[in-house]
Amino acid sequence: MARPEEKAQAMLNKWVKMREQGDNYGQIQQSNRRPYLATHCEHLNDAEKWRRQIIREISAGISKIQNEGLGEHAVRDLNDSINKLMREKFHWNKRIVQLGGPDYNKIERNNQIAEGIASGGTDSSISLEGSSGYRYFGVAKDLPGVKELFARNAAKLTKRKRGDVYKFITPDYYGLRDEEDGVLLEAEEKAAKMRLSQLNNLRLEYQKSREGSGGGAGGGYDYDTDEEPEGLSMGGIMGAADAIAAHVAVPTQDIVAQTILERKKKQLLESLL
Repeated sequence: MARPEEKAQAMLNKWVKMREQGDNYGQIQQSNRRPYLATHCEHLNDAEKWRRQIIREISAGISKIQNEGLGEHAVRDLNDSINKLMREKFHWNKRIVQLGGPDYNKIERNNQIAEGIASGGTDSSISLEGSSGYRYFGVAKDLPGVKELFARNAAKLTKRKRGDVYKFITPDYYGLRDEEDGVLLEAEEKAAKMRLSQLNNLRLEYQKSREGSGGGAGGGYDYDTDEEPEGLSMGGIMGAADAIAAHVAVPTQDIVAQTILERKKKQLLESLL
């Protein structure tokens, strides 16, 4: 059918429809339009109908914006209209709750959480959320400036937190694997042997001095005093092996008894003289 005939047929259909509806034509047409504000709707069934209509328009817009052949301005306008419809749907959901219907906002949010979708509200494969809740659908995600925007946001999100730092701490940080290579054990063993030889030399010098002086004080380590030679105090012990060597160098009970006996003899002679 040619174009003029199509127009004539359409006008004829409108005229026949107006004639059938009579004086109520304007009122009926007004009732078929979605109210500008959700608060103007007073019936739950109507609110549900308008919400379903908005969802159909959103679905159609998302399908249309997937076309890469659209121009930049067309993509931006279509993306703006989809965001406008998303906000309008949110208000209709609130109005449905006020009229005693289900809370669709809560239901949608629970579904998103159950599906593991991020806090952006929609799947990242469908849309990306920008500032102030504005979302980019389809080809709009590849518009100039949009990729840079999300790259900056991703850089902020990749900042490491305290928990992330602890994840990469190994036992090496606490020194728990220092002995695995054997270098530390070798150094400790060498220091322990040197310390043990020094203590043995001191013991021999002490015994020789006691024998040579007939019980008098001699050089070396004097067990009658509480002082220790410099560099040989317990503070100089380097490890467990040094502690064992220090315990080995303690005088025996016989030496202690002999020292006490000689001290008493000395005090008795001094008191008699």
